[in-house]
Amino acid sequence: MNISTTDLQALVGLQLSALADLLDDGAQSLGGGAALADAETLCAGWRVRHVVAHMTMAARYDGPAFMAELSAVDGDFEKLSQTIAERDARRPFSELLDDLRGDTMAGWAPPGGGAAGALTHAVIHSADITVPNTLPRSSSDDATLIVLDSLADGIAGRQFGVDVGNRTLRATDLAWSFGDGSEVVSRPASELVALLAGRAVGGVDLRS
Repeated sequence: MNISTTDLQALVGLQLSALADLLDDGAQSLGGGAALADAETLCAGWRVRHVVAHMTMAARYDGPAFMAELSAVDGDFEKLSQTIAERDARRPFSELLDDLRGDTMAGWAPPGGGAAGALTHAVIHSADITVPNTLPRSSSDDATLIVLDSLADGIAGRQFGVDVGNRTLRATDLAWSFGDGSEVVSRPASELVALLAGRAVGGVDLRS
């Protein structure tokens, strides 16, 4: 799918807002945000509130503030992510959802990753939340297909240690498949996103 950088960036804000709306609706149906905010995710050790806090770092830390935080942990980005997620997850969940919907996140792109990286980040972490909580996919068909293609094109192996091997991945809710192996893995697209991002889902782990 050929798409301009401008259109890719526009998709980022739409995916983040859609996730915020889904979580807002889910929280209201449960009588409040606490139950959903504290639900498990596919990110080890992180609840929903931690994932959302991680996704929205840029809304609360501008360039200088981010660099100060990074310097405080000797440039260890993984440690920085963990520190900020744990700290900012204590913020009111409604404020974190407001950050998801904000203009800052809609225009954010990771250094070196550009709009494509921002979209991948949004779609993967949305799946981290929706898949284990049996929530409907929040990412649009177009955004999901773009990210699936990108992951299958090499990102999954380089960044997440995934090897499709003798498998064929096939989405059950979108017209998408990858691979030509004898073992067919048919799953909803959001689960395939999670699998290609190195998460174990439903007894399948593409890292092994």
